[in-house]
Amino acid sequence: MRSMLLARAAPWISAALLVLVWWLGVAAFDVKSYIMPTPGETLASLVRHWRPLAANGAITLATTLVGFSATLVFGTLIGMLVGMSRLAHQAIYPLLVAFNSVPKAALVPIFVVWFGLGAVPAVITAFLLSFFPVVANVALAFSSIEPELVDLIRSLGGSRRDLMVKIGIPRALPYLFASLKVAITLAFVGSIIAEVIGGNGGIGNVMLVASSNFDMPLVFAALSVVGVLGTGMYALFELLDRHWASRSARPSGLQGIENAS
Repeated sequence: MRSMLLARAAPWISAALLVLVWWLGVAAFDVKSYIMPTPGETLASLVRHWRPLAANGAITLATTLVGFSATLVFGTLIGMLVGMSRLAHQAIYPLLVAFNSVPKAALVPIFVVWFGLGAVPAVITAFLLSFFPVVANVALAFSSIEPELVDLIRSLGGSRRDLMVKIGIPRALPYLFASLKVAITLAFVGSIIAEVIGGNGGIGNVMLVASSNFDMPLVFAALSVVGVLGTGMYALFELLDRHWASRSARPSGLQGIENAS
């Protein structure tokens, strides 16, 4: 019981220690607020500007979720294709790896030229930055199906679709949920990058305007909003992952066949 309470309190304790070190560092070195604000100044700015922060936070959240939804759909489908087909893996996967190594910040100006300022570049950047982890994890799940299970499905008269539905998808779900926890945080990073470079709204735009005015308390307040949003979405997918694990108990592929038949 005590260890459970300590585990639940650990994130709050570590966050409090981080704030304490932050405050002590600023006070000890007498850092000016236009360089590094104190936690109190950041909180005061958060309270003072809560309306624009809330409005722009909603914009960032919306663009992130739209880009992330595209990642969920297309990342899963392409991951299934790459994992199930050796030809597709050899043809597509190297291109995905090469594209993933390209800094997405370098692509935002191109998206601004193509689509103009606003939400579209942020959605595309959120999608591109969060896309690869989903593809890689889903492809790994499908490509790691044991040959014995494939032979068993075929000996029972099952089709490639049966292999995908009865073996591949149940096996891929834990991998998918694990990748989504990473992908949602990367999607937020993509949205913020696009809003800083070529946005006319959102938390990234607030940070850009505030930093140009040397309003560091507002910059840190905007960063705290992003941190809360990202942590909240990560926690949501963590709950989904635990819920799926508790329901399925993550059975092996052979158990999945026996249950299906």
